[in-house]
Amino acid sequence: MNAPSVHRASSPRSSTLRGSAQRSSAHRSSAQRSASRRHWGALCAGLVLMAALALISVAVGSRPVPLGAVLEILAGGEAADSDHHAVMGLRVPRTIAAAVVGAALAVAGALMQSLTRNPLAEPGLLGVSAGSAFAVAMAIAVFGITSAAGYIWFALFGALVATVAVALIGGMGTGRIDPIRLVLAGVALSAVLSGIIGALRLSDPQTFNALQVWEAGMLAGRGLEITLTVLPLILLALLVALPLGTSLNTLAMGDELAASLGVSLVRTRVLAILAITVLAGGAAAIAGPIAFIGLMVPHAARWIAGADQRWVLRLSLVFGPVLMIFADVLARLLVWPGEMPVGLVSALVGAPVLVLLIRRRKALRL
Repeated sequence: MNAPSVHRASSPRSSTLRGSAQRSSAHRSSAQRSASRRHWGALCAGLVLMAALALISVAVGSRPVPLGAVLEILAGGEAADSDHHAVMGLRVPRTIAAAVVGAALAVAGALMQSLTRNPLAEPGLLGVSAGSAFAVAMAIAVFGITSAAGYIWFALFGALVATVAVALIGGMGTGRIDPIRLVLAGVALSAVLSGIIGALRLSDPQTFNALQVWEAGMLAGRGLEITLTVLPLILLALLVALPLGTSLNTLAMGDELAASLGVSLVRTRVLAILAITVLAGGAAAIAGPIAFIGLMVPHAARWIAGADQRWVLRLSLVFGPVLMIFADVLARLLVWPGEMPVGLVSALVGAPVLVLLIRRRKALRL
């Protein structure tokens, strides 16, 4: 006698759970596609804005050049000698320098904030700016060097030495880098070096007048040769920094979980510190210490991209030059026909915008 077959129908509860999981998965996929479109849209908009600001930067100055003449000169056409010199000899090198400095500082700031888990961190916290300034002061005092082309390597060397000292104090020598100790060491070293520089400046104000101009943050008179000297190092540092986004995302989950997922904590932190050193040191060597770019741009990028460090770094790479070129244009317009140091203008522009950004809690989450 055959046993009766038993048909087991799926329960209504299991069907509901499967349907809910499918809808949740579809919702996540749709949200990811929407976020990706928003990120790429912001990146493309930043590139367009940077190109527009670059053209304005080339046209604006104590002697304005019509935009049509600027385009003609950039295309290799004929123009008056004075216009050609203003565009190709002065403003194009200055605009390129602003773009390089802005990108370097913004990416360095994004790395610094992610590395230390501190939304108010910026490259100066590692002692980079103070190290550069101290080396420039020594170049002026000992060797009598007063030109930007002369002390550019001193600025880079000072940034490197200061960062290595801070990293060793922060635990690099033991293989366990403590972000909090790293910041405290950077602040302490910056205070000591700033005190020494202040004493040197007071002892001989005339000799250290060049240092005072450099510390204000200037792009005027920065020829293309100065930027091209530092550019290969900055490009190399950017190539090291941008791929760190994935590791920094994992590191945000905690050291133990990141290590269990195969992320090398020491390697990630060492590469990030080296990239910050070269980027911030290179920017300081070109234009002197510039405030707020490395602090504010990563907040703007995080406002768009959230806590995904891959997109924060990419957007910082684009919006850093946008803010820096904009500040440089304002520096030439605020006291026209003269100009202000761009370092002062970046602080004037950056401070209120940063206040608006940090009022949104999303910008503070790391």
